[in-house]
Amino acid sequence: MVFGVVWEVLGITTVKKTLVDPLTHFRKEFGLPNKTNIGATLRTVQSELEGTFKLVRMLTKHYLSGKTGTFRRDDLTSDDHTAVVRLTGQIRVNTFHRPCDMGVLFNGSPKCQLESDICLSPFDLKLAKPWPIIKDGANFELDEYDLLTKVTDTSAALARQGKDIQGIPWDRLNITREKYRLTRLEQYKNYENFPPLSERVDKECKQVENSGKYFEFFYNSRLVKPTILHFQLRNLVCATSKHDVYLMSNYSVQHWSSLSQNLSEVINFAGHVAPTEKHQGSLLEGFSQAHISTLAVKHNFLVAGGFQGELACKRLDKFGLSFCTRTTYDENAITNAVEIFDSLSGRIHFMASNNDCGVREYEMEKFQLLNHFRFPWAVNHTSVSPDRKLITVVGDDQDGLLVDAQTGKNVATVVGHQDYSFASAWHPDGRTFATGNQDKTCRVWDIRNYSRPTAVLKGNLGAVRSICFSSDGRFMVVSEPADFVHVYSTKTEYTTKQEIDFFGEISGVSLSPDDESLYIGIWDRTYASLLQYNRRHAYQYLDSYV
Repeated sequence: MVFGVVWEVLGITTVKKTLVDPLTHFRKEFGLPNKTNIGATLRTVQSELEGTFKLVRMLTKHYLSGKTGTFRRDDLTSDDHTAVVRLTGQIRVNTFHRPCDMGVLFNGSPKCQLESDICLSPFDLKLAKPWPIIKDGANFELDEYDLLTKVTDTSAALARQGKDIQGIPWDRLNITREKYRLTRLEQYKNYENFPPLSERVDKECKQVENSGKYFEFFYNSRLVKPTILHFQLRNLVCATSKHDVYLMSNYSVQHWSSLSQNLSEVINFAGHVAPTEKHQGSLLEGFSQAHISTLAVKHNFLVAGGFQGELACKRLDKFGLSFCTRTTYDENAITNAVEIFDSLSGRIHFMASNNDCGVREYEMEKFQLLNHFRFPWAVNHTSVSPDRKLITVVGDDQDGLLVDAQTGKNVATVVGHQDYSFASAWHPDGRTFATGNQDKTCRVWDIRNYSRPTAVLKGNLGAVRSICFSSDGRFMVVSEPADFVHVYSTKTEYTTKQEIDFFGEISGVSLSPDDESLYIGIWDRTYASLLQYNRRHAYQYLDSYV
């Protein structure tokens, strides 16, 4: 359509983010002389435009109905446009990733759908300030573009002065933060494989008081742009210290230093990558355009899992990749999760969970495959117990498994979830573990009694996509797919929590090894960023100086 100009005809708005003067761009787009009277031209082509817009609206309504086909942003606009389609008085926005960024066209299979087909970004809401009127020869100003490019970082000091932690200018929007939150809670669609049993789940859930103040906002970096590849896989942020974070941004693994405020690229999978070391079983020819679905960084090693079963391993203190392999050539080969851990022998191992129903354990000195355990369903996540004797296995089944870490044999089955699980974690005490499910619950279990969970904790918006315990065991961090991260106190038996509230899809959450920093990756078309919260401390010894 007409790029560089805002159209509000028949309920369709298209905004082009461009630095070119819109009137000049308009003339160039339509091949008009430089001195053409734009107003007259618009009136001349109005009828043709109305007919075109009507057709686009019909096609859009067809796409959004979800009956057939897949609606992608590029179907209406080029990849650097934001398309906002208003139908029957409601704003409905597609949330598909741009194929140019992700290289993946979601095809409607269970692991290739969006969590929500109504997932609004505050930028998609019409501003309270009216759109500028185009007049002949007048300078045209896109308030939305200015707003987009002028969003800056937020520090704790600015937040205390009243600035939104994400930089969202609520005073310029025609909706308050509170009302928008209610809209999100009402309209966000949680993806489920089974019909929800809300009443049954609600009866099981523990009453939790949202009164905890364990972490406080420290910084929101807009320079960091986390992304996600797969709507169900949200383990793409890894903190290796309170200042160092690794994350995925499109094809690039990036390192962010909160100390120096420096963002650097560690490795880029957009082109061809190949190992620089020679190891048995390594794919020496490497691979191209690997779409990274999960990430783990620990003990100076980085392991990235890909959409086609790829595994790429890198020593952070050496140039290039150390090891590349394809775990499987199955059609359904997604690497759903990877975990790096210390083995009983003291060597570094990692475990990969795949959609081909397999769990593979590798040692990281020579990158040799040590174990390959097979299960009757796709494995979405595994976690190894602190004593390295048990593995929690969850996946495309309502029940979770505890298996022997040496043999892979089933030790126990935990029953209670109503859908598929995508998260698990062990408490440092070695007796407690937790599982996260698409039924919107996190269930906490004790290995001394598998018959029932010790706690059932319900989220606000959607599935539990990520879980981690603090190193000291005092907190459990639970992440939903968007907007909410919950920090539960284990000392109060999970009856109190701190709720961290923002807007955007969550690419991952990670606690630093010393528990001093909590990082949250936010993927959003406009407000993508990395949130940092720091541990609150009661420095009572300072009271003597007051």
